[in-house]
Amino acid sequence: MTQISLVVSDVDGTLLTKDKTLTDRARGAVQRLHQAGIGFTITSSRPAIGMRFLIEPLALWLPVGPFNGSSIIDPDMRPVEQHLISASAAERCLQILREFGADIWLFTYDKWLIDNPNGKYVAHEEHTIRSTPTIVTDFSPYLASACKIVGASADAAGLERCEKAMQEALGSEATAVRSQTYYLDITPPGFNKGTFVQAMAKRLGISTDAVATIGDMQNDLAMFRVSGTSIAMGNATDSVKDQATHVTASNEQDGFAEAMEMILKRNGVG
Repeated sequence: MTQISLVVSDVDGTLLTKDKTLTDRARGAVQRLHQAGIGFTITSSRPAIGMRFLIEPLALWLPVGPFNGSSIIDPDMRPVEQHLISASAAERCLQILREFGADIWLFTYDKWLIDNPNGKYVAHEEHTIRSTPTIVTDFSPYLASACKIVGASADAAGLERCEKAMQEALGSEATAVRSQTYYLDITPPGFNKGTFVQAMAKRLGISTDAVATIGDMQNDLAMFRVSGTSIAMGNATDSVKDQATHVTASNEQDGFAEAMEMILKRNGVG
């Protein structure tokens, strides 16, 4: 059985609890990975600004992958790689999101732009990424600098239909996948959490067979597919669990820490 040399984790629904807390047990598990010489980093649909608060408590030294891995940022929050959605694709995204009645959020490298400050999930996102949005009346000036566009909607079934319509409309021009039942993320084409995993393995000079990945949503499947070991959270849907090699407890039951302890044991540590 291949020893694990690197763990790449999703953030929301995986590393953090529902109230966006990093538990002591989760923090301790990452410390034990470091002590055992196992690399650890995170990738998320979050913007770079929403990942900063985890760098210090997790003692991260590898780059992290915001925007579903379509950007790579070093621990000092400096871009290593950055990719953008084309302006024409971004404009089409906005049209489709409006057709489905979803709130539109546009993220540049350092800004979160919205046009509806009363949107249902705005306060939730402020709490999640620990940042406040910039309110605009027109997204046009920012279309050429979009790292990610999000459609936010309480209509889960409608957003699922929107996801399919978006994928059909954009084709290879952008990637559209839900990171939550209420968030549809549109990111630059050709990059996802899987390509981030591959980039980190290359950086460390290891095979992806020696990488373990852990997550809970559809956007985590890209990294499951390229890693030797994949772990689904207990709170994941059955469709995600079915594509993982292991299933752990939920994020409310320290499932992340449980999975890390399993990896340490598999590597003969602890």
